[in-house]
Amino acid sequence: MKKLKHTSVLCLLSISLFAQLKYPETKKIEVIDTYFGVDYKDSYRWLENLKDPEAISWFKSQADLTNSTMSKISGRDELITEWKKLDKIQPAVYFSVIEENGRYFYQKRMPGEVVSKVYFREGINGKEQFLFDPQNFISGKTLAVQQIVPNFDGKKIIIAYTEKGAEVATLKVMNVDTKKFLSDEINAVAGVDTWAFDNSGFFYTWIKSADNTDSTSRLNPKTRFHKIGDDPKKDADFFSNEAYPELKIEEKAYPGIVLSKFSKEYVFAYLGTVQREMQLYYAPISQLNSGKIQWKPLATTNDKIVRSLDVIGDQFYAITYNGAKNYKLVVTDLKKPDWANAKVIAPEKKDMTLESFVASENYLILNYTDGINSKLYKYDIKDRKTSEVKLPFNGSVNVVSLDKKTNDFIVSITSWNMPFTDFSYSPKTDTFSESPFNKTSSYPDEYKNLIVEEVEVKGHDGVKIPLSIIYKKGMKKDGSNVCFMESYGAYGISASPFFSVRKNSLAIKDVILAIPHVRGGSEKGQEWYLGGYKTTKPNTWKDFISCAEYLIKEGYTSSEKLAGAGTSAGGILITRAITERPELFAAAICNVGCANTMRGEFSSNGPVNIPEFGTVQNEAECKALHEMDGMHHVVQGTKYPAVLSIAGWNDPRVVAWQPGKFAGAMQNATSSDKPVLLKVNYDNGHFTEDKDVTYANFADQYAFIMWQTGHPDFKMK
Repeated sequence: MKKLKHTSVLCLLSISLFAQLKYPETKKIEVIDTYFGVDYKDSYRWLENLKDPEAISWFKSQADLTNSTMSKISGRDELITEWKKLDKIQPAVYFSVIEENGRYFYQKRMPGEVVSKVYFREGINGKEQFLFDPQNFISGKTLAVQQIVPNFDGKKIIIAYTEKGAEVATLKVMNVDTKKFLSDEINAVAGVDTWAFDNSGFFYTWIKSADNTDSTSRLNPKTRFHKIGDDPKKDADFFSNEAYPELKIEEKAYPGIVLSKFSKEYVFAYLGTVQREMQLYYAPISQLNSGKIQWKPLATTNDKIVRSLDVIGDQFYAITYNGAKNYKLVVTDLKKPDWANAKVIAPEKKDMTLESFVASENYLILNYTDGINSKLYKYDIKDRKTSEVKLPFNGSVNVVSLDKKTNDFIVSITSWNMPFTDFSYSPKTDTFSESPFNKTSSYPDEYKNLIVEEVEVKGHDGVKIPLSIIYKKGMKKDGSNVCFMESYGAYGISASPFFSVRKNSLAIKDVILAIPHVRGGSEKGQEWYLGGYKTTKPNTWKDFISCAEYLIKEGYTSSEKLAGAGTSAGGILITRAITERPELFAAAICNVGCANTMRGEFSSNGPVNIPEFGTVQNEAECKALHEMDGMHHVVQGTKYPAVLSIAGWNDPRVVAWQPGKFAGAMQNATSSDKPVLLKVNYDNGHFTEDKDVTYANFADQYAFIMWQTGHPDFKMK
């Protein structure tokens, strides 16, 4: 039930006490949503209409003010110069490596290039051949490759490209041998699932439109099949709620199709939301072209299948937390799947969580972590024995099997002060050697010789919170150091250590970096995730606050020198941390952040996120959404820290009005002399591969917090 007050309350031009900053006028038009007898007031609902000229003008005025302000801060351009200099001395970066029929396809970005290009090799050590450059494809367009999908014989490849970070792709099909595109082109695609085994066509995810301002654009998506050469308008609805109403597929779920060349007797289907527990179906491959598949359930959310799964023949392997809060690996037979009695391949470990596993011809590589460092184990499928893999050095590990017909793996290792290093790994001989793709990066010693401390901090409820602290040798604990805290805490995603050139460029400038491993991630398993989920979400920002208090108490920094940041779902963390404890922080960054969770489900990407955050249609979840809503907790007359909100105009994940409404509310409410700015990236979405755009975006963010925490290199010119 909704009540509107049509009497507009126009605020006078908001003039910050901060010298010379005059904010654009942000009017208030009160809207009241009533849920379960409680009125929730929203004065900035008008900003949600991103097609309204008045709202468009407001965002543009905010962007102009921010761009003008940031251009006057010393040190900002020097950051970009440093990042570009370091990028140019690095080896080429390879990613999305896919093997099909002996050909290896991949994206590669050379030193100094702003986006990657597409290449392939005949054999893993074959001569490289160029396929596609998004920058030179359409004149005047800023494009990047989102996905590459070669077919099973390696003769054709789908190239999905996007514009300005929009994450909605256009698909083109290339003949690999001639390096020329076919006539097939499909627009407004959310992703490609798989080619058909006979290579006649492919399955992809259709959505209604690419309009990220349309709240219905991603409801009832469909898996369609496109036959090469056909008119895309005639593509068949292969798997959706419309095609299979008996499955009762929710309108928010993304239905998808999977084919595995290592289990060709079956066709698999899934329903995708942000819910970690998987919902899977399967059928005999003979039904693929029958027109109506008799889908059988393979796994329901009650089976608690999460993280990783794979299939080899009739054996279906998966990670579950059923009876194992730190996760275990099990296997069931597709002839008669029974997860309740599935065979345990790797039992739960008390001191580590099972993050993932990867299969090859004869082995499974199991990746465990204690929240900071990884450990690998190999499971021999034939003799059913497990043994530890001795890694070249400690850190976070990622494992990829390029070709499951072999036992060849690529193992990547990184840490807070160790650049990504790729190795080829042979489980048969237990040896590591140089990767055929990524070579070892080279950075100045000052970037690598940083001190790393791993501590545990007592939280508000007595729970111990892991905290990673990175700083330059010689740091004194006298409270005079600038400290940059950043965390996330959602979807069970752990803050695993990785080498960040951008952040480490601050550390060498005597900035302390702090990464609280807050609840909502899964550093300590399933219970850690559920400790920052829906009604328990306050633990996420309270853990962040506890870590901030620890850093101040122990002399690492002071409240006048402390800046916090949160990105995407981390917007909940940072907006609630500064609205709950504004005096604790000097500055904050809400980077494409969820800052208005009460309205989240009414955006284009909102419904699919209901399993993580909740819905206003459920009384308990509605209260939880209000509690985690940063905008709703902005209080008039409060002395807030300096705030920079970042909005991606083309963002399909967190629509621009979420950080925008928060910025407007803060500008109208704050009584401090600290600036509140809104940066609008019109050439970006949630993120982008484009290095130029990325560098400019983060240079503004870092310059802002350094300026507001008094770093000597960052001052108003």
